[in-house]
Amino acid sequence: MEHTEPEKQKLILKEYGKNIQRLVDHVTAIEDREKRTQSAYTVIEIIKQLNPTWKQENDQKLWDDIYIMSDFKLDVDGPFPMPEKELLGKKPQSIGYPKGEVKFKHYGRNIEKLIEQAIEIENDEDQESAIIYIGQLMRSFHSTWNRDNFDDGIILDDIKTLSKGRLHIDLEKVRENALFESNTRRDFKIQHIEAEPQKKKFNHPKKTRSNGHSNNNNKKRRN
Repeated sequence: MEHTEPEKQKLILKEYGKNIQRLVDHVTAIEDREKRTQSAYTVIEIIKQLNPTWKQENDQKLWDDIYIMSDFKLDVDGPFPMPEKELLGKKPQSIGYPKGEVKFKHYGRNIEKLIEQAIEIENDEDQESAIIYIGQLMRSFHSTWNRDNFDDGIILDDIKTLSKGRLHIDLEKVRENALFESNTRRDFKIQHIEAEPQKKKFNHPKKTRSNGHSNNNNKKRRN
């Protein structure tokens, strides 16, 4: 005699288990709308009790899930609208990748974008500050790839290449002032404006500090 197994409970969302699926099926079949709505809220509370780590921000997901478990047949006055069935399983839109080849891969595309923005700067001083900042970034990126035979001239040549000759700074000035050193990286426009006040503010406490000696003695020591 052929043995037939009873029809298995259909689990739409397996993570909730058979019992929650049965509750959703039962609530969906309730004829009275008000009672059906109250029962749906009860199901949500039961799910929360079974999963105490879930917070209030999961409420919409829980409602979406019981709508899905009802095969979108649960007609209740819930706090959130029923999700569109057509969106279930729909493939997400593809994310477009940047077009065009990166000239120097060890710098990345963001450096090219910074250079494009620097080209548009009309003020010469601001543009030079931008070049210095870009040069510092490029030097830090370059040093992670190649630490041997490194020279600031390489960075300047790459800046000229990427900007098609529209960005330029004197190489000797860069070398003498160590402008591309990574440990001095910051906004050079701000540095140019605030450097002197910061220096005076830093020295001021030394002039007023008293350790049993007069200020005149302190000045003599500095000289």
